[in-house]
Formats: sequence, C-alpha cells, structure tokens
Amino acid sequence: MRASRLLSLLLMLQSRGRMTARELADELEVSIRTIYRDMDALSASGVPVYADRGPDGGYSLLEGYRTQLTGMSAEEADSLALAGMPGPAAELGLGRVLAAAQLKVQAALPTELAERSRRIAERFHLDAPGWFREADHVPTLTGIADAVWNQRVVRIRYRRWGDEEVERELEPLGVVLKGGVWYLVAAPGGGGSARTYRVARVLSLETLDARFDRPEGFDLWRYWNERSSELTAALYQAEAAVRLSPSGMELAPVALRPHTARALAEREWPVDDDGWTCAVIPIESIAGARSELLALGGEVEVVSPAALREQMREAASALGALYGPG
Repeated sequence: MRASRLLSLLLMLQSRGRMTARELADELEVSIRTIYRDMDALSASGVPVYADRGPDGGYSLLEGYRTQLTGMSAEEADSLALAGMPGPAAELGLGRVLAAAQLKVQAALPTELAERSRRIAERFHLDAPGWFREADHVPTLTGIADAVWNQRVVRIRYRRWGDEEVERELEPLGVVLKGGVWYLVAAPGGGGSARTYRVARVLSLETLDARFDRPEGFDLWRYWNERSSELTAALYQAEAAVRLSPSGMELAPVALRPHTARALAEREWPVDDDGWTCAVIPIESIAGARSELLALGGEVEVVSPAALREQMREAASALGALYGPG
C-alpha cells in the first residue's frame, strides 16, 4: 500500500510540478504527517525531491528528472476504457484504479503532450445521464461486472415490469450504459439467446462457482445496436400526420423523443400557407403519442389518426376547464 502511494506521489510531482503537503494529502486522502514521512522515504531512496518553505512553497522534483516507473496494473489498464466517464467507472468499482492509471499516463507523456492532455481535461467533460433524471440505484453492478469479467454464472432475483419477481440463473455477457441507465446482457444458464435486464431491477445477486464459455463470435456492440433497432421498430409501428408551427419545429428536438425528433429532422417537409410544417411522425401508441405531443402545447395540431386527434381535443378541453376562461 505504501509503495503504491510513494509511486503516486512521485508521479504527481512529475506531472503537475510543485505541490504543497496539504494538496498531496488531500489528493491521496492521508494526513499531512504521512506526506512528510513519505517525502523523507522518497529522498532516502535517491529521488531528487526538495521542499521550498514559505507561503508559496511546496515539494518539487529536480528539474529534468523523470521516472520510468510507470508500468500499469491490469486493473488500471482495464479502467482506461472508461477514462472519459469517472462516474460510471466509480459505479463499476474502478474509480481509484482509474485515477491511478490516468496519473501514470500523464507522467509518461512528453512535456508538450502532457500539457495538451491537461488542457483537454480542463475543457471537455462527458456527462452520460440524461437531464432531470435521478440515477438508478445499482448496488449489484460491481458484482455483475465481476461475473462478466470472470465468466461466472449468477443467480438473480429480478423485478419484471408489473412488479412480478422472478429468479433466474444467467450467464452474464456484458454490461451497457445507455442514457445513464445500466443494463445487463446475459444468456439463460445452460445456453440460449441473450436477453437484456435493467440492473436497477436486480434485487439480489449470487455469484455461483460454475463458469461458462462465452458464445463464439458474440459481439456486445453488435448485439446492443441490433436489439435497439429491433425494439424501436417494434415500438413505433404506427404514424400520425401533424402540423407544427415554426416555434413547434424549434421545440421538437427538445420536447419530443429522440426517435420522433430524428424522423422530423431527416427530411424536408412541406410548409402550408400559414407557415406551419406538415409532417408524418412515427408513434408508439395513441396514449404515448398524446403524452409526447402535449409537450408542444398549442404549437402542434394532430391531423390524423382520428383517435389521436380526439384524445388531444379531450386533453385540451380538460386543461381549459381546469384553468378556466382567461
């Protein structure tokens, strides 16, 4: 543990320059007294580290000194795939090893590239979850990820839609983060086609001693994209003709679901004499389309089907009755 901390200290000084004892202690989550002892140990081992006293002081390495002790552990190398996503990395139990791996990469880079790396980190940030949505509570995610990695069969208790609880033995093939929501891709124990499970609905997890062989040729990326396309096609099997005002067209990318908004944006639609766009959009159901289109208020008119137009009229009447005459 201490050897790892001493290496982290060395790499931080190499990549960041002068740092105070307080900054080092906060970074490594240890006491300042521990930093003092570690600095003495580094100096005794021959590392040219020195301290500047005073308000602007701190610890530094002799100018030009660079360590070659930047070999990565297997866990650190694995975590680099999530280098742009510290939140998901932490949920998978890789937060600390990700930080260590990034520090080693930073220290190994030439000065010019290290500066570019720092500038990128200062200017770009990936925030995967969608707006205005609470993150899922996923206490089983770390165990699931470990089972995926080690090809171990798991037994789960799962809450299906409708709150029905079932027990399953699964061969976990991968995890996917979609819009801030974690999913498990797994095949039934003993073989069979892969299915998708929302990790937040896994109520309990038991990792069994049994191991499994991954299906030959299974590609998680291909599976997820094909499954997503199939699900979208299955959901959006009907259409609705609508008219949208200029303001409605501007609001559509924000107010409507991505699939609906994309269908609007993928082609040029005719504009009538009132300046409204006449378009045909895919819908999942009458009730779903009503809820979606109500977000546009008076900036959209449903032309057909008649059942959706009637539901929009009823919703508008109910709102009028609720708020009364102006």
